[in-house]
Amino acid sequence: MLKTTPLLRLGIIADPQYAALPPDARMDRHYANSLTKLRAAIHAFNLEDLDRVVVLGDLIDRGFEHFAPALETFAASRHPVIFLPGNHDFAVKPEQRSMVQAALDMPAPYYDLVINGVRLIITDCCEISTFAPPPSDPRLAEAEACLAALKEKGAINAQSWNAGMSDSQIAWLKSRLALAEQRGEKAIVLGHYPLHPFTDHALWNAQAVADAISSSPAAIAYLSGHDHRGNYGTRGHTHFINFKGMVDTERDNAFATLKLMFDALIIEGFGRQESYTLAI
Repeated sequence: MLKTTPLLRLGIIADPQYAALPPDARMDRHYANSLTKLRAAIHAFNLEDLDRVVVLGDLIDRGFEHFAPALETFAASRHPVIFLPGNHDFAVKPEQRSMVQAALDMPAPYYDLVINGVRLIITDCCEISTFAPPPSDPRLAEAEACLAALKEKGAINAQSWNAGMSDSQIAWLKSRLALAEQRGEKAIVLGHYPLHPFTDHALWNAQAVADAISSSPAAIAYLSGHDHRGNYGTRGHTHFINFKGMVDTERDNAFATLKLMFDALIIEGFGRQESYTLAI
């Protein structure tokens, strides 16, 4: 493979939050307009040779009935699509929470795959939360205790719309990064919640997960949504990129393409999304 040929090419969408509902003027979120924005993004992606399209969570804003029209837009995609669930995807009836993973055609809550020698690691950032586990699941009590402890400490991310990752998933994440390192692969980790820079939208145990990722020589980047403002930072050699929310503003779109080269990560932003050329 020539060094001018990308190792990996992705289309990136964060937080469409589609719903057939009136806009929230205070937050400048226009839920119903996201179908038009999704179609525009998919059209742009179809003009490129991509390995995958990735939706970094919050495909819908609320209501299980909104999955069908949102997912229907992706029938036009000529590229396979990876969906991550976000907190809004679980804003459904309690008995429907266990159906979200299947609706998004996810093979498992967290998993990985290798494309052209690049390991994509898909995490479940909603694992420990007050909204995702089905009723009577012990993770609900664990989440309540974690949130109460963070509030007691005055943590800025002690919010019920945030969530945490279990110790067992962090151990799994470390094992997949170690496998990538052992096999000489580059790794990109995907998650709904930002980890770094730390903000009020960060995962409850953001530092532990960011440490696990940035301590791996294989980890090139961590990609996230959730914080619609977008953000960027580095820890060690790892780039942490938080993509802007598509649902925000009446007409301006926000999505991106990512190209992983041998020596750089090139992100081309569309609409409100910034572009980056990042050395690796």
